[in-house]
Amino acid sequence: MAARKDPRPCSIADTLALVGEKYSLLVLREVCLGNGRFDQLVRNTGAPRDILASRLRRLVDAGILTKRAYSERPQRFEYRPTQAGLELEPVLLTLMAWGDRHLHGDGDRPMVLEHVCGNELVPVVTCTACGDPVRHEDLISHPQVPGWTVSGPTAA
Repeated sequence: MAARKDPRPCSIADTLALVGEKYSLLVLREVCLGNGRFDQLVRNTGAPRDILASRLRRLVDAGILTKRAYSERPQRFEYRPTQAGLELEPVLLTLMAWGDRHLHGDGDRPMVLEHVCGNELVPVVTCTACGDPVRHEDLISHPQVPGWTVSGPTAA
């Protein structure tokens, strides 16, 4: 029996297919920071203009960003996050916290975020049912796609 050639069906893979292209998450970072104009995005992400235009189209088409004209002559647009885009912000915060811990020391972090309570934000993933922080050892995976187990595809 030949092994299955398709990769595991996965929401992570599906999401990365949409936002995992180079510059896409940086665009979302900037838009969430309030920098939604094209020139701001070019400057703050370092993306080449043609690549940035492509990423913006894809993010708008996917419903992650909205595009709104702010000037008619010349015609210029700004981008804002949709609800779906805002729901990706915790992913950005978690990536930033990981980078701060593993790539930057306390003294050289590029940005610190303050929560409305006045304290520095330290994002933590918690269970909505019990409120406990999520730890790897507390997770149990239950594949939902027929023909797949945690360890991989079942024999057909």
